[in-house]
Amino acid sequence: MGHFELHTEAEVVFVGCNRSPEDAGIYEKSKAFGLETVRFSRDDLRAGKVTRQLQEAGVDWIALAGFLLHIPLEMIAAFEHRLINVHPALLPKYGGKGMYGHHVHAAVAKAGELESGMTVHWVSADYDEGDILFQASCQLEAGDTPETIGAKVLTLEHRYYADVLEHVIRESVAQSGEEPRIFKEI
Repeated sequence: MGHFELHTEAEVVFVGCNRSPEDAGIYEKSKAFGLETVRFSRDDLRAGKVTRQLQEAGVDWIALAGFLLHIPLEMIAAFEHRLINVHPALLPKYGGKGMYGHHVHAAVAKAGELESGMTVHWVSADYDEGDILFQASCQLEAGDTPETIGAKVLTLEHRYYADVLEHVIRESVAQSGEEPRIFKEI
């Protein structure tokens, strides 16, 4: 959110979350930027309620971060090539259902990998299988734990995700010949 605060061509106007305020820091973060986080359920997502809310709000782009629910096909179709996710590993390794957060970092540590990283990709019908837009890696050391790996990867996510979003949006706008559109986030 902060990255886009001073941009005239991009503005975060919608933040959504399926977890409770006690389980997700986004409620406080969005409040600091004068935005309310809209809470929704898995059933709301599956029934198309969230897609309708986003469309009614005039949302053009969706950026997922820490979002674990499966995105319905109708939402993917409604936001084709405007629905992006960040994953805490170098896909295609350590992706798919059940591979999120600590589970990813534990698998990377157990495999004795020498590097890990983050991937920004288009959202597709299958978990973590959309086309890759960007990857950044970090070196791992003997003795790295899932926690230390997670911290290294999170640093990469914070460093690159907003820049990648901005680049993808600007490139899309330039190719379409349209006026810059407002960036929205869920």
